[in-house]
Amino acid sequence: MVIQFHKYQGTGNDFVMIDNRDLKFDKSDLLLIGRLCDRRFGVGADGVILIENHPELDFEMIYFNPDGSQSLCGNGSRCAVMFAKSLGIIGNETEFLAIDGVHSAFIDEDEVHLLMNDVAEHELIGNDFLINTGSPHYIKYVPNAHDIDVVQTGRDIRYSDRFKEDGVNVNFIEECPNNSLVIRTYERGVENETLSCGTGCTAAALSFALKGAESPIRLNAVGGELQVSFNQEGDIFKDIYLIGPAEKVFEGVIEL
Repeated sequence: MVIQFHKYQGTGNDFVMIDNRDLKFDKSDLLLIGRLCDRRFGVGADGVILIENHPELDFEMIYFNPDGSQSLCGNGSRCAVMFAKSLGIIGNETEFLAIDGVHSAFIDEDEVHLLMNDVAEHELIGNDFLINTGSPHYIKYVPNAHDIDVVQTGRDIRYSDRFKEDGVNVNFIEECPNNSLVIRTYERGVENETLSCGTGCTAAALSFALKGAESPIRLNAVGGELQVSFNQEGDIFKDIYLIGPAEKVFEGVIEL
């Protein structure tokens, strides 16, 4: 099989993008998705994103983790918006369908402002937070995020009795001056640390707001900086925007 693809990244979170409006890509072939994501035997990416037609919206985005599971991906959604623009599907504004529902977004120069769904629930687990921002995120505040063994500690939480069946993303957060956070994320489905996680940054920002911080909040991930803005009404968050860069790295053809 010969596959034409485009490689995009948002703050180091990288994706194989495929224009699947002709529906030729077999979404049931999970081994193929894994091969595309493989950094030694494939293209290499944190996930695969398909762009397909939608009868009412601009497009549908289908995101796969390397293990073939599906979830919302914030950075992937921002990259999908840029990819859709490059295909001529949209201009600078869009509405599209993702796994958790309809999202809107707009492009401002090299940044994509992605509207996330409202968040009305969170759970406290000791001093840690559990927040679903389209994907479930465990938020753990630490004195120094750089000292954490993200893979081992993240894996311990992800595969604990509470989360081992469905999995959870694990975020390690360090509070910083000027309404900012340092964040490192272990992603389920990737089963490793990623350079950035958009839904994780969103969940971290909302947890910071629950601790008293105000919008907007800057998040410094390993791969770069993102910003999250929101309106807060008690424990309910609305008008949540994930803001950051998204860019094409290269395009090519792979035969698998």
